[in-house]
Amino acid sequence: MLLWLAALAAGAETLTGKVVSVADGDTITILVDREQVKVRFAEIDAPEHGQPWGKRAKQTLIEKIAGHVVRVETKFNDRYGRRVGHVVYSGRDINRELVREGHAWVYRHWLRDETLLDDEAHARGVRAGLWSLPESQRVPPWEWREAHRVSDTRNGVR
Repeated sequence: MLLWLAALAAGAETLTGKVVSVADGDTITILVDREQVKVRFAEIDAPEHGQPWGKRAKQTLIEKIAGHVVRVETKFNDRYGRRVGHVVYSGRDINRELVREGHAWVYRHWLRDETLLDDEAHARGVRAGLWSLPESQRVPPWEWREAHRVSDTRNGVR
């Protein structure tokens, strides 16, 4: 536990850079001092490309921040080497906006800021974004990924 906390503290920093690409609804690449840095949005999980609302979530993120300079309050690196953090543009918490507008779920496994749950409840209540979809199409991305990993393994894909 102490080792994990030390790694977490060591990885915390603030990055400022221009958004040069949007991979999906919760992953961007920013240019920091001529170096491209991949950033995964902390505490949220947007639908995957193959899921309902996945393309819409990505498009929303493009419209919000593509080509703009953002500040990222990073927490740590994930297992894929991405910086994980909160993205701020023009004083706005983009992670929170994506949840409140229904473009992402709160990622409960990594949740630290429980007020994000209020934003998700708001989005559900007004049927914003993905919450406007039929219930059968509202599968959290972590469940969708797990189901597709099992399916891919059965089909010989890893």
